[in-house]
Amino acid sequence: MTDQPPIEDPIRRDTTAASSLVLVNTGDGKGKSTAGFGTLLRALARGWRVGVIQFIKSGDWRVGEEQLLTQLGAEWRSIGDGFSWDAEDLEVSKGLAQEAWAAARDALTSGDFEVVMLDEITYPMNWGWIDAADVVATIRERHEQTTVICTGRDAPDELVEVADTVTEMRNVKHAYDQGIQARRGIDY
Repeated sequence: MTDQPPIEDPIRRDTTAASSLVLVNTGDGKGKSTAGFGTLLRALARGWRVGVIQFIKSGDWRVGEEQLLTQLGAEWRSIGDGFSWDAEDLEVSKGLAQEAWAAARDALTSGDFEVVMLDEITYPMNWGWIDAADVVATIRERHEQTTVICTGRDAPDELVEVADTVTEMRNVKHAYDQGIQARRGIDY
């Protein structure tokens, strides 16, 4: 850490424009999905078409971001059935992840969206519920104007490799570790 402000402009001058990007928010800290939703707000403010596919959360969660983003025009699909440890049948959860991936593949290749967020996609990739190679290939071959935001812990190396920007959220301290439940309006 330095105690002096920078005196040279840190912005590169040799940049080029990209028609779309791949962003990955990963790590064990809070804020992966929240950061993605913030980017979706920016996109909606620009009049872009936005889609969200949730791989773990079900529609029962009633996340605050869904209410606001759908009011602003985002298309939202919560296809999961919740945390794996709460699942009654992991084969059903696996089938839902595959259904979510089919919807995501369509959203990425259709050209219907400028931004598609694949919320918590890293989990079914890591568990072998969806084919990680297929996910990466589809992201590479997505519609040229479609930016992709992927979230979840432990992003697979091949997903990190295809990404343009990877941000790792690091857990320094979390209320849940102290026994405090997730709070509506703050955590979801």
